[in-house]
Amino acid sequence: MTASYCVVGGGISGLAAAHRLRATLGNAVDITVFEPADRLGGVLRTEMLGGIPVDVGAEAFVARRPEVPALLAELGLADRQRTTTGVRPLLYSGRLLRSLPQGTLSGIPSSPESMAGLVDTETLDRIAGEPARPLTFEPGSDPALGALVGDRFGAQVVARSVDPLIGGVYAGSAATIGLRSAVPGLAIALDGGASSLTEAVRRALPPTSSEPVFGAIAGGYQVLIDALVRSSGLRWVQSAVTQIDPVADGWLLRDTAGGFHRADRVVMAVPANVLARLATGFAPTAAAAASRIVSASSVVVAMAIPAGTALPDNSGVLVATGERLNAKAMTLTSRKWGSWGYAGKLELLRLSFGRFGDSRTRASDGELVAWAMQDLEAVFGVAVDPVEVRVQRWAAAMPQYRSGHASLATGLRAGLPPTVAVAGNFLDGIGVPACIAAADRAVAAVISATPAP
Repeated sequence: MTASYCVVGGGISGLAAAHRLRATLGNAVDITVFEPADRLGGVLRTEMLGGIPVDVGAEAFVARRPEVPALLAELGLADRQRTTTGVRPLLYSGRLLRSLPQGTLSGIPSSPESMAGLVDTETLDRIAGEPARPLTFEPGSDPALGALVGDRFGAQVVARSVDPLIGGVYAGSAATIGLRSAVPGLAIALDGGASSLTEAVRRALPPTSSEPVFGAIAGGYQVLIDALVRSSGLRWVQSAVTQIDPVADGWLLRDTAGGFHRADRVVMAVPANVLARLATGFAPTAAAAASRIVSASSVVVAMAIPAGTALPDNSGVLVATGERLNAKAMTLTSRKWGSWGYAGKLELLRLSFGRFGDSRTRASDGELVAWAMQDLEAVFGVAVDPVEVRVQRWAAAMPQYRSGHASLATGLRAGLPPTVAVAGNFLDGIGVPACIAAADRAVAAVISATPAP
């Protein structure tokens, strides 16, 4: 009999899991993916803007991690990987544009010089004197990043250097995200006995490299989504799963259309809150862990504007905490990636809104576009005249990696039955590479599992 695998969730985690199942098991299995949306891909979404494909969800991946380049090569898409132009981002702080500090680790300074011009003299003196102050750090602990950095270097470093980077990645703040999730290399250095935070940062700084940090896909992430659908040979059921029950020979899934589906193995690739609801009956410990993970909403306002608009030759702008702007970040897409095939016609840019607890993500499309225009004029001194605008909302799409998150994820996985595994951006990292890694891990787990008696 052909084995049946069900994947609940059709975002990048679910599609990567479906691909890995097919690549590992061949045609000996049926693979069904449940996704109620009108498209597959989750927060990877490519739209046409001014006739140009633009990613309006995740737009880049960390190129130094192996997962995305390896997957692209496996799918025959290695030639689609693109790199940045090499221009650097800016920081908006104190109503001024500044160069993003160098010699920092996720915005945490390795010396007073790395914060020069960004913080006041008192803070610079505090950074300089930090190595002489006794450091009490319990190995294995996971304090909030903001509390640790604020205690050692001061509040200005958190607000003006660390928060802009953390907000861009997690749609949260250093006040809530845990050290081990935000900067794992720094945690390792502190565990290893670094005598000060300055020393730990210096130990954890990656070696200088000419290799690009970020990559993207020519044609947008839709190219990857389409390839994963083809490679997996999945069957898409455009319904949400409402209930999962153990049966003698596996699992029985019920969907919103009233259908029933039997599965030998299940990969859950849904948001944490959905996992918490679905797993309550058959994995209460895992469900309880999932229910403790909260998420932030975000909004992307993408614009196509006339070529030649007076913008700096930089990749974008990160916004410090407390500035009189509504956006948390601006990406000058054409400057960051280059104008492939449309140079001289249009320029593309994106503005990102929303941190955890930020009510501005609930504003109307008109308000968000107006804020975007105001922010662009405030930062760059130009009044842009968009050719086309797209507002893309991502409700509760950004999990918050609070203190103790790694232990929470470990307990969640441990609470699942052997023939059910979990993947998603709320486990080991929010980026696309981490989602692919989690999907591969989930597939390996369910393939090797022995059903519970």
